Amino acid sequence: MRKPQDLTHSSGVASPESDHLISRRAVLSGLGVMTLLGASGCSQTLDIPSLGPVGPSGGMPQLDDMSTGSIRPIPPISVDKNITDNGTMYASLTDNGFVVPAIPFQKVKQEFRRQIVVDPTGEAPGTIVVRLNERHLYWVQEGGEAVRYGVGIGKAGFEWSGRAVIQYTKEWPTWTPPREMIARKPELVKWASGQPGGLDNPLGARAHYIYKDGQDTGYRVHGSPEWWTIGTQASSGCVRMINQDVIDLYNRVRASPTKVPIVVA
Repeated sequence: MRKPQDLTHSSGVASPESDHLISRRAVLSGLGVMTLLGASGCSQTLDIPSLGPVGPSGGMPQLDDMSTGSIRPIPPISVDKNITDNGTMYASLTDNGFVVPAIPFQKVKQEFRRQIVVDPTGEAPGTIVVRLNERHLYWVQEGGEAVRYGVGIGKAGFEWSGRAVIQYTKEWPTWTPPREMIARKPELVKWASGQPGGLDNPLGARAHYIYKDGQDTGYRVHGSPEWWTIGTQASSGCVRMINQDVIDLYNRVRASPTKVPIVVA
């Protein structure tokens, strides 16, 4: 086999075969450098205008047609003035004369804090979807997005599931324990005629009343002063939320022109 020096003319000019060999070495060398950069976790950027804009998370854009290179940018998640930083969303607030205490959100898992996500439910906008296994409640919005909240759900044997509607809502509702609950906890007999709304009321700052076929199911989506139970199975069947979150949901439900459908599964 000829050595590289054999491929040079006497005049000192490289032959085409030599040019080919050098170009091949340059390509392989360049690939090697890029591989090393990738392996070392370097974040260097290559300026390749033909790739077009990157996605919102820094990833590559989606292409409608790889053959033509036409670009369909990945849509960004919406900005909602009520979905801000955790310190603002979970700050203390005064509502109807009650001072709702701030939530130590650092003690609440990130997945259970209010945020906008890509809608995973497939339900129509304006629907509430509770996924019991996830401990998440979704308010489905236009554009394929949803507001997601963390929730606490019923203990084993107390859960309810199905399709229904939110018949009505209340601010700082009165709580009346069912007779079955009073039988289990006799100390609750003092509230047999109803516990007035307030900071210690188990229904919290808002309650959404679930009806199916015109009948009260007895289940609610409501606030709770026990923020540390969010993400757990702790209730007697109702879906409980952080008070700041249930107020946010209430404002969305109240703005709906029709009764809000709810799916619990």
